[in-house]
Amino acid sequence: MNFELRNEAAQIQSRRWFLRNCGIGMAGLALNSLLSRDVHAARATDSLAPRSPHFAPKAKRVIYIFQAGAPSHLDLFDNKPELAKRNGELPPPSLLEGYRAAFINPNSALLGSKFEFSRHGQSGIEVSELLPHISKHVDDLCFIKSMQTDAVNHAPAQIMLSTGHSQFGRPSIGAWTLYGLGNESEDLPGYVVLTSAKGTSGGASNYGCGFLPTVYGGVPFRGKGDPVLYLSNPKGYDERTQRSSLDALKQLNQQTMDSIADPETASRIQAYETAYRLQSSAPELMDLGSESQATLDAYNIKDPKESNFARNCLIARRLVERDVRFVQLFHEAWDQHGSLDTALPKNCKDTDQPVAALLQDLKDRDMLKDTLVIWGGEFGRTPMAQGDNGRDHHNRAFTMLLAGGGVKGGHVHGATDDFGFNVTENPVHVHDLNATLLHLLGFDHERLTYRFQGRDFRLTDVHGHVVKDIIA
Repeated sequence: MNFELRNEAAQIQSRRWFLRNCGIGMAGLALNSLLSRDVHAARATDSLAPRSPHFAPKAKRVIYIFQAGAPSHLDLFDNKPELAKRNGELPPPSLLEGYRAAFINPNSALLGSKFEFSRHGQSGIEVSELLPHISKHVDDLCFIKSMQTDAVNHAPAQIMLSTGHSQFGRPSIGAWTLYGLGNESEDLPGYVVLTSAKGTSGGASNYGCGFLPTVYGGVPFRGKGDPVLYLSNPKGYDERTQRSSLDALKQLNQQTMDSIADPETASRIQAYETAYRLQSSAPELMDLGSESQATLDAYNIKDPKESNFARNCLIARRLVERDVRFVQLFHEAWDQHGSLDTALPKNCKDTDQPVAALLQDLKDRDMLKDTLVIWGGEFGRTPMAQGDNGRDHHNRAFTMLLAGGGVKGGHVHGATDDFGFNVTENPVHVHDLNATLLHLLGFDHERLTYRFQGRDFRLTDVHGHVVKDIIA
C-alpha cells in the first residue's frame, strides 16, 4: 500500500515538474488546445473552399455515367469471332479451371453475340451495331477492355467500383474528389447524383461520404417536383421569415462549432445555406426551357419535363457548366440474364444517342478537354449462356470507356482471350482505374488520405497503380 502511495506521489511530482519546467505550463497547454480547436474549426467551416490538387490536373470535373447492372462487353465492345464460331459448344475445360459462376453452371454452352460489329473512325475501333451514335465518337474514346473486379454480385461490385471496397461505409470517388478539390459552385452542390431506370442496387453507398464529413456526400436530384426534397417553403412562410430563421439557426450552430469544432456541425451550417441558394438555382437548372429544339433533338429528348436518362445527360452538361465538380448518372437496366436480344437493344436505344450528344455538346463548348467522362458498369457478362438468351455475371473481364479529361482518344488498352473470358493483356483492376481517375484530377492516390479510427484511409486502400498508357 505504501509503495502504491509513494508511486502515485512520484507520478504527481513528475507531472508537476513537467508542467513547471518544460516551458509550456498550464497556460501553454490551454493555448495549444484553443489554437488546435480554432484550426479544426477553420478547416471544418472552410471544408468546401476550392483547393489545389497535388499537381496540375488534366481534368477539372467528372461526369460518371454508371450503367448499373453490367452491360455485356461481348455484345457491345469486345468482338469475339471465335465465340460466335463455337456458339452452342461447351467451353474448353481449361477455360473453367478454378472458376465459379454467380448463378449458372459454368459448364453451360457458349453463346456468340447475335449482333454485328464494324470498325469506325480513323482509329478503326470495333463497336457493336447497337451503338451507332457512340460509334461516331470512337476517336474521342479510350476503351479499357481489360477491366477486372473482385465482386460477382451487383451491390458489392457497384460499391467496390464506387468506393474501392465491396462493404458499406467507405467514401465514394465523388466524395473523395470533393474532399480533395472543394466546390467551385456557389449555388449548387459540388457532387450531384441523377438516377433513371431502376437507379442502382448499391443504393446511397455508391455516392455516400462514408467516414468523411457529410458535406462531401453526393446530393441526389429528383426528376420530378422539387429537385431536392423539401426545397419549397410551406404556404405563409415568406423569404424574409426564412432568412431570419436561418440566421438564428446559423448563430446557434456557430456557437456549437466554436465550442467543439465538430465537422458535422459545419456540414449542417453549409447544408442550410446551400439549400437556401438551391431554392433559386435548382429550379432554373432543371428547367430546359432555355435549350434550343436542336439541342433537345440531339439528346433525343421528346418531353423536356419527363425524367429519363436523356434528360439527365443534358442536365449533366448544365451542371458542369455551372462549376459542379462531380456529376454521377446511375441507370440500372443492364442485367440481362435473359432476353438479351430484346432488352439489350432497348437499353442501347435509350442511352446511345444521349451519351453521344453529351460528348459532342461538351466538345462544341470546348469543355471535353478538361471534363472526364466515364461510361461503364460494375462487371461484364459470361461468354456462356444463361438459359437460351442471357448471360451471367462475370468479374474477370469487362470494358469501360473514358473520354476527355486527359485520356487518349481512339485508343484501346488491354485485351481478352478468344472468348472474352480472361484478360490476356494489361489487366486493369478497379483500384488501378480509381488511381488513374484521381491522377487525372491532379492527385497522387497514395497521398489523398483521411484519418479515421487511427488509420489513414484512401480510395484505393493499399492497392492501385496509375494506368499511364491511357493518359494523353
